[in-house]
Amino acid sequence: MLEILYQDEDIIAINKPHGLLVHRSSIARDASEFALQLLRDQINQSVYPAHRLDRKTAGILLFSLNKDMDKELQQLFQNQQVDKKYLAILRGHAPEEMHIDYPLKKDNGVIQEAQTDFKTIAHTELPFPSGKFPTSRYSLVEANPTTGRMHQLRKHFAHIFHPIIGDRPHGCNKQNKFWKEHFEMDTMMLHASEITFKHPKTQNNIIINAGLQPEFKRVLEILNMENSI
Repeated sequence: MLEILYQDEDIIAINKPHGLLVHRSSIARDASEFALQLLRDQINQSVYPAHRLDRKTAGILLFSLNKDMDKELQQLFQNQQVDKKYLAILRGHAPEEMHIDYPLKKDNGVIQEAQTDFKTIAHTELPFPSGKFPTSRYSLVEANPTTGRMHQLRKHFAHIFHPIIGDRPHGCNKQNKFWKEHFEMDTMMLHASEITFKHPKTQNNIIINAGLQPEFKRVLEILNMENSI
């Protein structure tokens, strides 16, 4: 049963678990469950995804309940009129805050502008060596992507040498291996925590929040950062 965060006659939002695809994809033929079909069957009506979340990303996923609203929401995302916040756990001690302006290349070679702002919520470390360092350092950050490019946060954090823990292929192989071997953790630590937009029909300001999924909470406990949020 998917957790429903918000619902009216035109829009519904769920808290997508890590590992769940939004819809069928030729890239992931191993998957047998999809958010679109699960939600459709749960509420017994058609749903239309307004945006995408990576398979390994958890958090708020917004759907329209009719084709008219689908067009409206798609337009909001295209016009960058949706404010999105994410929580992520990164390798290393990230800056207190930063604006990343780093264009990204699509699969067809087209270059797109891409900007992300983030602030660091907490720093921590574990008593395990990492490369030339005697400990492994980590940061919990809140990120606000002002553009919505594919894998934008994953690529931007890798670009500043603070990749997201559990990310493949943009992350740190050594850290990913460390987390899998020591803690049996093989999930990307990225969570869509909040989304804000003006409702196309009512013009009301809609703010939707999503609680953390169990694996993200477990990692925060391992890092002694569970009280940071």
